[in-house]
Amino acid sequence: MPTEVTAPGALLLCRAGPHSVAPAAHLLREPMLLARAGDEWSVLVPEGTPWQHGEEPVDRVLTGWATALAVGAPWPVLALWWDADRAGCLLATGFRRPVAYVWLAPGTAAGEDEAMRTFAARLGLDPVLDMQALERLTRPDAEADARSRLLGLLAVLARAGVSLPPGLTPGEPADRLSAAVRGRPDVRQIAWRGWRETVRAELDAVEGTPLGHWLPRTGSPRARALASAQVAAGLPLTAWALRRRSPGWLVAGALLLAHGALGLVYDAGRGRARSTAQG
Repeated sequence: MPTEVTAPGALLLCRAGPHSVAPAAHLLREPMLLARAGDEWSVLVPEGTPWQHGEEPVDRVLTGWATALAVGAPWPVLALWWDADRAGCLLATGFRRPVAYVWLAPGTAAGEDEAMRTFAARLGLDPVLDMQALERLTRPDAEADARSRLLGLLAVLARAGVSLPPGLTPGEPADRLSAAVRGRPDVRQIAWRGWRETVRAELDAVEGTPLGHWLPRTGSPRARALASAQVAAGLPLTAWALRRRSPGWLVAGALLLAHGALGLVYDAGRGRARSTAQG
């Protein structure tokens, strides 16, 4: 029987280990819990609920968060969200346009079939078996509701290595989700520590994760061009988000600026160190 969902909730799945996700997650400036969700996956569980205190619904907030995480990392980010009326998923990968799919509360599909094909291709899912399972989630089903659609999606992702910790179930309210993982010994708490500490942590991690994997070898023209492109894209996006009072997209713009600036600073520092060594 369909289960009624009344309270909004959300999860962020990242195709990387917690050690790679943590530096980027700090830049979101939102309290979250970070846990392993499989051998190659991590999950971010929001502790706050800005969609209940601001002007933006949960799907727009999650779109901004997922986009912000993905533009500065070499791994994809999948946002799962739900409220009383709808549920959906959004996949963000680098600078590509995010792909999203939505189901209404009774389980009625409200997305484009092409979105599921793009979803499967970007995650490297099986083009036959997994695609057939995804297509079933878009077809009418009198026994399905929005929550069961998300559970069906997770079943497909399980074949790609996703394994959520016990208690992280789509349809649960945000406070119950965070309570389910807060006491686990392997959980990391993500909290804003100020720009100085965050930048230091990011620079310490740059050789391994996440910026060092995403950027080409420092000192190359392409590395500088990509960092400059992040800054150039972040400025207008941040200005637009401020005008629209859109906190989700404001985070995305700020994170683009931060990653671009870090890339330029790190590249310049490596360049000076190299010149000193050669001199």
